[in-house]
Amino acid sequence: MRSIDVTEAIDSGQFGRFQWMILSLCGLLLIVDGYDVFVAGTVLPKLIAEWNLSKPQAGALQAWALFGMMFGALIFGPLADKIGRKKGIALSFILFTTATVATGFATSPDQFKIFRFIAGLGCGGLMPNTVALMNEYAPKRLRGTMVALMFSGYSIGGMVAASLGIAIIPSFGWQWMFYVAAIPLVLLPLILWNLPESLGFLIRQNRQTEARTIYSKLLPGERLAEGDRLIFSETATSSASVLELFRHERGLRTSMLWVSFFCCLLLVYLLSSWLPKVLQEAGYAERASLLSLFSLNFGGMAGAILGGRLGDRFGLPKVVVGFFASAAVSIALIGMGLPTVLLFISVFVAGATTIGTQILLYASVAQLYTLSIRSTGLGWASGVGRIGAIVGPTFGGYLLAQELPLQQNFMLFAVPAVISAFAMLAYASLNARQILRTPVVA
Repeated sequence: MRSIDVTEAIDSGQFGRFQWMILSLCGLLLIVDGYDVFVAGTVLPKLIAEWNLSKPQAGALQAWALFGMMFGALIFGPLADKIGRKKGIALSFILFTTATVATGFATSPDQFKIFRFIAGLGCGGLMPNTVALMNEYAPKRLRGTMVALMFSGYSIGGMVAASLGIAIIPSFGWQWMFYVAAIPLVLLPLILWNLPESLGFLIRQNRQTEARTIYSKLLPGERLAEGDRLIFSETATSSASVLELFRHERGLRTSMLWVSFFCCLLLVYLLSSWLPKVLQEAGYAERASLLSLFSLNFGGMAGAILGGRLGDRFGLPKVVVGFFASAAVSIALIGMGLPTVLLFISVFVAGATTIGTQILLYASVAQLYTLSIRSTGLGWASGVGRIGAIVGPTFGGYLLAQELPLQQNFMLFAVPAVISAFAMLAYASLNARQILRTPVVA
């Protein structure tokens, strides 16, 4: 009879076909999630005109989905620690897809707010659980890269929203941007059938038969004897409460990550909500303004993949500091009245270092916490970040209502990136000290 450590087996093994399937399914989910998040920015100019909204009112309208995301992250993260990641993912997916379709039937700002809030609940729950699942099944040496690669689906969703916005909105109206969200519902049976439950969750629940079935798919070359028992090496805690995130010398690091999440998501949703409208008002054509959203998300995908590779090689904290510093510069440059090509390059870099960095922050959180509190840690970090996401569009609306010069607006937009760079610099220093204090076991 053997006790087989699942964590060690995954870390010493290859990233095989079964893990590629998990990555692909989670990536598909995040494409739909990304579409839902960025679709609002594509329709905002039409909503302002149709419902005669002021910029502060439009910013507040965008914030309702982000309120939902905040509560969804806080609810579904800890819930998945109790009912399993697979159920948490399925519930989140059903919630936001059906609510997104319903948004297309809204005939007033109040109806729009309600449907977007419900959709936000599902989006907020999906993200931390897919990150936690992928983080668990990826070998440690490839974890940052694979989580980032999976999360590139989020940026692809944003690019799909921008592309469809160019094709659909002028011909069919903004409502059809939400109706097409019904298509991904056909994915649900595929997801429920193929997506595995967390091995760590099954082992904690003493569901050894189910865990063995998944283990045999994960490592088909290893045979389990009848009496072999699977274990998970990460220390379990008796509680998955938020207080656990501040214990064992994690308090300051948790705080710095929360500051970074707040500022990073503020930037992501500020840019995704207002960039097309601001560029239209600055004299760029409608098509060019929507293409800027495509460029933003294309940069996000490239930044996530590059950042994941660099993070696995040099450490995620160092890479995140560099990305935030680059974000500050590129965002400031957007307001300089650049020619179209240079504008798209600046927007691309801004996307790489904000949307891409958001993904690296999720990977950083997943690496900080042990299995039993990982979803809770991801949920709370995401929830705090969602406060920043709410502030972003609202702040943008009030700031743009002041009619400041374009250059001054984007200089102010760059400030959160500077704050995040200093917060992650402190996190990197704390992390390095903790590693030095950790005894090496021979």
